[in-house]
Amino acid sequence: MAAVRFLFFFFFFSLFSLSSSLETQSLLRLKQSFSNADQSLSSWIPNVSPCSGTWIGVVCFNNIITGLHLSDLGLSGKIDVDALTEIQGLRTLSFVNNSFSGPLPQFNKLGSIKSLFLSQNRFSGPIPSEIFAPLNSLKKLWLSSNNFSGNIPESLTELNLLKELHLEYNSFTGPIPQFNQDIRSFDVSNNKLEGSIPQSLQRFSANSFALNEGLCGKPLEKACDNSNSSYRLPSGEAESESRYGSGWAGKVIMIMVVGVAAAVIFLFAKRRKDRREEFHAVSRNSSVDERVVEVHMGSRTRMTRKESRRGGGGGGSRGDIVMVNEERGVFGLQDLMKASAEVLGNGALGSAYKAAMNNGMCVVVKRMREMNKIGKDVFDAEMRQFGRIRHRNLIVPLAYHYRKEEKLFVTEYMRKGSLLYVLHGDRGTSHSELNWSTRLKIAKGIARGLSFLYNEFSTYDLPHGNLKSSNVLLTNDYEPLLSDYAFHPLINPTVAVQALFAFKTPDYTQYQKVSQKTDVYCLGIIILELVTGKFPSQYHSNGKGGTDVVQWVLSAISDRREAEVVDPELKSKDANSLNHMLQLLQIGAACIQSNPDQRLTMKEAIRRIEEKRMAFVAPSSIQQQSTSNAPSNMRLYVPLVVRVIGLAAVIFLFEKRGKDRREEFHAVSTKSSVDERVVELVSTEDKCASIIKLILPPTIQLESQLH
Repeated sequence: MAAVRFLFFFFFFSLFSLSSSLETQSLLRLKQSFSNADQSLSSWIPNVSPCSGTWIGVVCFNNIITGLHLSDLGLSGKIDVDALTEIQGLRTLSFVNNSFSGPLPQFNKLGSIKSLFLSQNRFSGPIPSEIFAPLNSLKKLWLSSNNFSGNIPESLTELNLLKELHLEYNSFTGPIPQFNQDIRSFDVSNNKLEGSIPQSLQRFSANSFALNEGLCGKPLEKACDNSNSSYRLPSGEAESESRYGSGWAGKVIMIMVVGVAAAVIFLFAKRRKDRREEFHAVSRNSSVDERVVEVHMGSRTRMTRKESRRGGGGGGSRGDIVMVNEERGVFGLQDLMKASAEVLGNGALGSAYKAAMNNGMCVVVKRMREMNKIGKDVFDAEMRQFGRIRHRNLIVPLAYHYRKEEKLFVTEYMRKGSLLYVLHGDRGTSHSELNWSTRLKIAKGIARGLSFLYNEFSTYDLPHGNLKSSNVLLTNDYEPLLSDYAFHPLINPTVAVQALFAFKTPDYTQYQKVSQKTDVYCLGIIILELVTGKFPSQYHSNGKGGTDVVQWVLSAISDRREAEVVDPELKSKDANSLNHMLQLLQIGAACIQSNPDQRLTMKEAIRRIEEKRMAFVAPSSIQQQSTSNAPSNMRLYVPLVVRVIGLAAVIFLFEKRGKDRREEFHAVSTKSSVDERVVELVSTEDKCASIIKLILPPTIQLESQLH
């Protein structure tokens, strides 16, 4: 019997050694298929086991090769897929950020592969429609930032286990196939796709479909119809005429256009000076948490300190504004009421208005309907505590107004907007300035603001409670200011569950409990948002749309491919800081563990963020392109001049007719690129500006911004 056991183990280990030797030879064959691997894969040598820990990029489990992570090695040449088929345990394959070119290799031979990452190479050409059909185990496929063309392969729709599909930054054409799988991360932006977005994919954000001119339907703002009232270049000139103003004809036309536009603006500026507009707010349902109304005062109503009483109105009485911080000036309730308005949203807590007063001061007035948890005396005490706050990274209340049924909070207005908008909704100068040093500055500022809150409100379960990028406002030099903090004790519990982001975290959804560790989780989401540049699906109440940054980042870390989730814009601008980006990513990952006990404490998270090195890099600026090579085709300008002159005539008649009457405002509903409804109240002047923006081709609009 002992002899039999000996023969069995001898036979087993002989087979194991033979298999290991064959896989070693297979990897060496793979290395030989690369054009320049002698240096980058110098650790791949015979007579040393690939699972010894010395072979770069080889991942093993129990001495079985399970993954090859050959990213960022400058590899090129051919990928010998036949050699890979001999590695039986291979489940993950990554060639991200190399220089492979040509058609997609025959990875369909790897029937057991689960994750395939080929982003940032030079693969090109169409992909055969049925190539992915044999890959029944495939869960993650990343082909982004290549030169693939043709239709998206239909066989991808047959992969029942598919969870992540990234095809962005290619040249795919045609419609998007119907995907019925439970895909969690999806991106086809920056291609040449066309047609209607399938209903099964409309839960993702507009960013996932951006820069595909032919796409239409939700979540994009472009409806799927044939009508198009915007100006388009003639088909033969669309590509060649990228700038206006070449030669004398272009200059004359530009002068005419600018002159007519200036006349229109002058007419409305004159009328605006002579008329007084009433404040008129319109409520609309929205998915955002606050409403912002821009108010332009028609006349000045100056309130003295004596008139701005220090005792708020009680019960249901009207009362006035209670100033708690006079450093920015003194004003009264009438200053805020006698104004025109624009509405940007409405949320569970109430509404918010932006008031631009005659003295040039801009404030935000938040109208809170659901703050009846405490009485007036306690509420006044809380407001006085808020008013004493002084910190460079916190929005400080200026005043408040108390009524039993609602409360008003007045804070300073930040013109640049929120981190959410600058990072996801704005693709102009502000977004381009979000380089690594700026994002690290924002992360550090958020940490410092939280540190102050955790000292000031140390007894609170949630010193912030509603921490997310829409509640991080930015100054002109990108200093972050936390807003909507410490509201939890003021809000009715049933409303808090619906309104505060803390109650969307695993702490509450899984454990029905919130604590200071909940703010840590929210901080982690913002860190991942800063490093990846992705809009977190966690901000949606149903978790649909955007990117599940928690699952995505933790998956990448477990697969040792953290560099792949870093925002490509960061890597292209600040490649030398990649290690620091990955360190901040690790801090974020340590904050988002589903079990609160496994997360960092807020104190430790803040300490680690503060230790990150700041790279002082000047913000990037918009580069102006030369206009000297733009052709001057008169056919392009004549329709434009006719349109602008006709517009001026219509507006002049409209102005004459409405000279002696007050204008009502009309609500215009739009949808932003980050899946938030935006409702604006637009005056006649704003309508004029919108029409001019619509009628002028984008090239002229861009030129006016640059100059």
